[in-house]
Amino acid sequence: MQQRDSDATAPPGIGVGMVGYAFMGAAHSQGWRNVSRVFDLPLRPVLAAIAGRDAGAVRDAARRHGWAAAETDWRALIARDDVQLVDICTPGDSHAEIAIAALEAGKHVLCEKPLANSVAEAEAMATAAEAARARGQVAMVGFNYRRVPALSYARRLIAEGRLGALRHVRVSYLQDWLVDPDFPLTWRLEREHAGSGALGDLGAHIVDLAQYLAGEPVTGVSAQTETFVRERPRLTTAAAGLAAPSGQGAAVVPRGPVTVDDAVVFTGRLASGALAAFEASRMASGRKNQLRLEINGERGSLAFDLERLNELSFHDHGEPAATAGFRRILVTEADHPYLEAWWPPGHTLGYEHTFTHQARDLVVAIGTGTDPAPSFADGLRVQRVLAAVEESARKNAVYTPVQEVPAEVR
Repeated sequence: MQQRDSDATAPPGIGVGMVGYAFMGAAHSQGWRNVSRVFDLPLRPVLAAIAGRDAGAVRDAARRHGWAAAETDWRALIARDDVQLVDICTPGDSHAEIAIAALEAGKHVLCEKPLANSVAEAEAMATAAEAARARGQVAMVGFNYRRVPALSYARRLIAEGRLGALRHVRVSYLQDWLVDPDFPLTWRLEREHAGSGALGDLGAHIVDLAQYLAGEPVTGVSAQTETFVRERPRLTTAAAGLAAPSGQGAAVVPRGPVTVDDAVVFTGRLASGALAAFEASRMASGRKNQLRLEINGERGSLAFDLERLNELSFHDHGEPAATAGFRRILVTEADHPYLEAWWPPGHTLGYEHTFTHQARDLVVAIGTGTDPAPSFADGLRVQRVLAAVEESARKNAVYTPVQEVPAEVR
């Protein structure tokens, strides 16, 4: 791995302020800490401040993750002169307010997915980002799976025409952390905070990946959703959302309604006419974080499994039938995406590296004055698909067109 020395030739710093400090906050922090030690960058991220409502918890997060200061009000973080980039890692119900305020204050913005809890909020964010773009600011959505080298390489192969015209896209994202009916009612299970359940949490990722890899939008869907456990114990202590807090369930506690979906399945059509199938669940027992996809084209196919994230399966349909089939590509070569800065061939990367790559791409965009991807317009495009899925499910799987993103925010 290339190591960067701190000397007189070091690039100028850019102060990063992060709102939120739980699971995603920890992952983003690692990306910000490591990125300038791995990649040559036009700017050097400086971990200026982190914000959270619990003073003790946010101070502890600042100490553990290397942030220079802690704030208990995100508005104070945005107002800091040493913060030029605001990273939003909060529940979805606060994304729009924080992002728009940061953009209006002249800051660059990175916002976790899904972009918002509603199309209206996402539209407002995309409009604010477009206005900020004219002032030289950038805004990006944190769809980190785009930064898995194997998936970035898959996008390159598809764009080069190695699969020809696409026919089928299949993507599933399965977890099992909600199988226990006594798992508590965290914010991820409440619509007012999370927007939706497996649909927004996992479905947003696979919709973005399908559109990113195919290079074209989903134009319509037919969907079904289900909430299998409709009431859960109310929290008696704080929890981050993916794990039950210690001691929860030891005593009888009141139960409250689950107001989001546990699972969703939907079919769709891409702009080219290709067919797509999607499945997302947080009730798939035995599946901890399994994301699988396969894309079939007229000239070949690609397949990927996040549990083997350094590998890509490729089939060239032009090869002789006697020897044709899927072959394994180990995506660790220096000319594969992002790999020029890491280890010798064959030395694999992990989940956490996607956040380093995300930080790299955003800092390069800021430093070079280019547009980062995925943009807030891309996030809005995903939000419109999620909205169409929910509308279709309400109408018992009636095929529902996805509204196009307005030209003024593309």
